[in-house]
Amino acid sequence: MDEREYVLIRGTVEQIVFYNQENGYAVLRLNAEDGAEVTATGTFPNIGLGEEVILTGTWVTHPSYGEQFATEAFERRLPSSVRGIAEYLGSGLIRGVGPRLASRIAEKFGEDTFDVLAYEPERLTAIRGITEKKAREIGRQFTEQNEMRLLMDFLAEHGLPVSLTPLLYKRLHDSAIDALCENPYLLCDPYYDVDFKLADGLAMELGLSLLSDERADAGVLYTLVFNLDNGHTFIPVEKLTAAVCSLLSDDDVLFDEDRALASIARLRERGRLVCEHIAGRDAVYLRDMHDAEAYLAEMLGSMAEKNYAYDFDVDELLSALVMDSEVPYSETQKLAITTAARNGLVILTGGPGTGKTTTVRGILQVFEALGLNTLLAAPTGRAAKRLSDLTGMEAKTIHRLLEAGFGVGGRTAFARNLTNPLECDAVILDEVSMVDITLMQALIEALPHGARLVLVGDADQLPPVGPGNFLRDIIGSHRVPTIQLTDIFRQAQQSDIVMNAHAVNEGRMPVPSGADGDFFFMKRSDPAAVIETVAQLCSYRLPNHYGLLPSQIQVLSPAKRQGSGTIALNRRLQEALNPPSEEKLEKRFGDWIFREGDRVMQVRNNYDIIWEKRENEEQGTGVFNGDVGEILQIFPRQECMVIRFDDRIATYTYDMLGELELAYAVTVHKSQGSEFDAVVLALSDSLPRRLLTRNILYTAITRAKQLLVIVGSQDVVAYMVGNNQKGRRYSALKARLREEQPSQPAL
Repeated sequence: MDEREYVLIRGTVEQIVFYNQENGYAVLRLNAEDGAEVTATGTFPNIGLGEEVILTGTWVTHPSYGEQFATEAFERRLPSSVRGIAEYLGSGLIRGVGPRLASRIAEKFGEDTFDVLAYEPERLTAIRGITEKKAREIGRQFTEQNEMRLLMDFLAEHGLPVSLTPLLYKRLHDSAIDALCENPYLLCDPYYDVDFKLADGLAMELGLSLLSDERADAGVLYTLVFNLDNGHTFIPVEKLTAAVCSLLSDDDVLFDEDRALASIARLRERGRLVCEHIAGRDAVYLRDMHDAEAYLAEMLGSMAEKNYAYDFDVDELLSALVMDSEVPYSETQKLAITTAARNGLVILTGGPGTGKTTTVRGILQVFEALGLNTLLAAPTGRAAKRLSDLTGMEAKTIHRLLEAGFGVGGRTAFARNLTNPLECDAVILDEVSMVDITLMQALIEALPHGARLVLVGDADQLPPVGPGNFLRDIIGSHRVPTIQLTDIFRQAQQSDIVMNAHAVNEGRMPVPSGADGDFFFMKRSDPAAVIETVAQLCSYRLPNHYGLLPSQIQVLSPAKRQGSGTIALNRRLQEALNPPSEEKLEKRFGDWIFREGDRVMQVRNNYDIIWEKRENEEQGTGVFNGDVGEILQIFPRQECMVIRFDDRIATYTYDMLGELELAYAVTVHKSQGSEFDAVVLALSDSLPRRLLTRNILYTAITRAKQLLVIVGSQDVVAYMVGNNQKGRRYSALKARLREEQPSQPAL
């Protein structure tokens, strides 16, 4: 039985001691009605100075901060006094309105100020310094803030993350609340990334039926979208219905297979799903996934059959180029170069030290001799930079190459597409193992007619984070000309990193180096010991012994949250490498502290961020998932920070910090496509078994150029070497490329 005594307090917000932008949690100082000063804690989304609030909650005693009012519910009203209005407007709520201008506005219009801002902003021009344009902008911002406050209050009231507010408002504007009341399951759209149970809870609070068609349809779509992150382009119908029934059933309602099948049929009728028998399965696709897979099969098959004829002796040209080259090409490398010269689509694959980069240089040389305009691309910024460094030519990320931006509904759109193709004769794409089918579809669509494509990658590395298993599928189809480099060059044989990577890939235990080698193992099993050893290695042991800068060392872990995962590692590494200092400003956001000098990673694509290159005053937009940078400066009054990503400088406002994570340690998945001078791999024995696989270990080892140190349990390494399970992905690209014709719809 709850014996707490609930109290109601009325007061005015005098100070915001702490505010979490991510979830709205705040610590406030209130001037209560009776004149007392009250410290109140709770969730107060978008709270502003001067606001009048009515709080319901209980008094508690904090061991460090004394008596506080723990708020469980609150109502707010805009301030009514001239002073309160001035404080509210001048608190940074509206850009361009500081405390001085806010006071002049409040004194001019008094209690009518908010009505003027909302309905007659043109009257603001009566105040010196406010033009008609600025008056309209102040009115627009005030209206937008009010609408967002109402939306925040609605989300907080129903236990939903207030961080959804800008996303919902950007797409739905002032109709967001009505749209949520009509269909709470719109939150399951990947754009919002809300767990189905949260949307389902809102639906229940709003009184919607547990057996409604809307709930069933949302459950089917959510299950398919959720499994895109598991790499599946489709789900077999029997597995889909079982998953949907489990998701939608509870103690009160049993959701049966017939209802799930009816929902699938309904969604198929509306064009949201495609059902067909393919690859021996009755498959259910999201429409976009089916179209991407079918399109790729058709286009790749056509490109693979394209052969180029020349009005001169190509063999003579190729022989001359090989003879003049300072590089002694192997027979397989020569075959790769000639195949690329003659075919519309070629795959070049192989492990570390087998000469992929040298072969790419040779292909570029031949393409140049043939007069081809060639573009270079890779999935991530670091992979593109590495490709540029190795070839001496500019390489771009696929997103930048295709000029990515926001399309309808906040989804990705590419300026380079079927109607506005790239201006080139050939594209060489590196690190193809990372590319999912939707991004590959976008690239193929943007190729001009007759352009050739060279795909370079290591099929033994991790599959893409997104849907499909593109590189393995097209190699396995035996439809596309594929050159596999297997010989390890003599220089690469000197590296224990390279030799151990191949050993692991073949199922053999890696062998540590001698004193002068580049592959070391430090036995630790307890997660705390692993983390502490990693911190010592990065902060002084490796810098002192090898002359490495901490910025040249990248810590990797298979996991994010458990044991020696990246969250625990980042906290300790930040403490060791960039501790608090009076000379460094910092900003707390959620559970993290971001400090000047911190290494950070962008964790989702953002096409709107403006960046500049100060050395040549070049400007552009877009920072993408996996880009790593350093916090240069934090500006508390402007509520923003400046971050350098390689040679690009970008400004982040505080409400964008949810897109950043500390990057002293990153997961092996996030490191794919990058190489680092030194890698420290943390492998404690408490990591999740599902992440302890051979291809994760192989991928981690191949990220290191000069030095690799494994800190952890030898048993974990042995388990990973022996665990060659590659999680099954439901994909039919290989079957389609083999010209397996789908039958009539299965449902």
